[in-house]
Amino acid sequence: MTSPAAQGLEVRRLAPVLLRSCVDRKLTVEEAISGSKDARILEPRDRALLSTLLLTAFRHGGEIDAILAKLVDRSLPRKSGTAREILVLGVAQLLFLGMAPHAVIDLAVQSAKADHNALHFSGLINAVLRKVAHGGADLTAGLDAPRLNTPDWLWARWVKAYGEGTARAIAIAHGERPGIDMSFKGDASTWRDVLEGELLPNGQLRLPAGHVAVPELAGFAEGAWWIQDASATIPARLLGDVRGKSVLDLCAAPGGKTLQLAAMGAIVTAVDLSESRLRRVEENLRRTGLEASMVAQDILSAEFSGEWDAVLLDAPCSATGTIRRHPELPYLKDEAQVRELAGLQRRLLRKAAQLVKPGGLLVYCTCSLEPEEGEMRARGFLSDNADFEIVPASGDWLPQDALTTEGWVRTLPSMRYGSSLGLDGFFAVAMRRRA
Repeated sequence: MTSPAAQGLEVRRLAPVLLRSCVDRKLTVEEAISGSKDARILEPRDRALLSTLLLTAFRHGGEIDAILAKLVDRSLPRKSGTAREILVLGVAQLLFLGMAPHAVIDLAVQSAKADHNALHFSGLINAVLRKVAHGGADLTAGLDAPRLNTPDWLWARWVKAYGEGTARAIAIAHGERPGIDMSFKGDASTWRDVLEGELLPNGQLRLPAGHVAVPELAGFAEGAWWIQDASATIPARLLGDVRGKSVLDLCAAPGGKTLQLAAMGAIVTAVDLSESRLRRVEENLRRTGLEASMVAQDILSAEFSGEWDAVLLDAPCSATGTIRRHPELPYLKDEAQVRELAGLQRRLLRKAAQLVKPGGLLVYCTCSLEPEEGEMRARGFLSDNADFEIVPASGDWLPQDALTTEGWVRTLPSMRYGSSLGLDGFFAVAMRRRA
């Protein structure tokens, strides 16, 4: 059995390698960890810690760069291995995770010595991290954290779309570690005391932030619940009572909405281009004992027979609404991708509309903060399709201020839900095909 100290070193050895891999190969943290054999064999708690280290390094990336610029006179040479990443992760642990300085510094130095290129910079790493530990909060004083941690291209877009005050509020929310929102097959209130979570207005439970090993939580093994951000539950709820109705869930993976619709009593067919992602949906269906049909096909070229009571299209998007959960995204995407995805969304929405029966409902949604992927897409569709009309959203379960005058829903990470701050940024609109 591996000792805790050895496991701690293994996590710190892997973290800088995966941090670089995320940036160089444009991988999410989840993709980098799942694609690493060494990471996959870690104990669940160690994988959770590894994820926390990487996410924190990205979440406070701008601040960390500014701090290191004060303490390191010159850029590290190309052949310095993972020395830079080790420094970044060391600052993340010392200043933003509050970990014990002696352990952080010792493990960082050992990690550097395990890399034959970073080895020569172990003395520098030791000295810099000691200064960080000594300087503490003074090093972050005066830094404009929300602005530093938001790339210029996103800041400019959010100021234009929402105004500078709201753009700053969004960026502040991105600096906070999000809690864990859980959807239940049954009544969540029966699990509130067991899991020590807050009951949200939509019937979910929210657990506080922390590097939790999700599979070890009560109720996971027996399939009582699944992880699903509160905002991500809105699109399915806009369909109303779906018991016994045929619902086509397009671009379904990773499957939270599929599970939600099945638990609501719908006859669900989940469609996604990725077979591997659909396998994960099937795993969660088996775990929870819920049922849905799976179809691995390209929606744009697939032929579906018949018409459906309801179609839910969660279109591929820039996912900028999920940055608080995936702070690496701004470093993996750019503005050109937003424009490219808007064209794909237009084609997918046109296809989805053809599958809705007269009198049936179409819900279009994206986990994006960009108007081109939400509001502008809905307006364009309604302008081109006179046989569809908005079904205004309603319900006291909706986040405050999320319901717009147009009748669609726009959530922002800066909105409160329940007693806590934070929601993923989502756009969702329900439209009925005229009979």
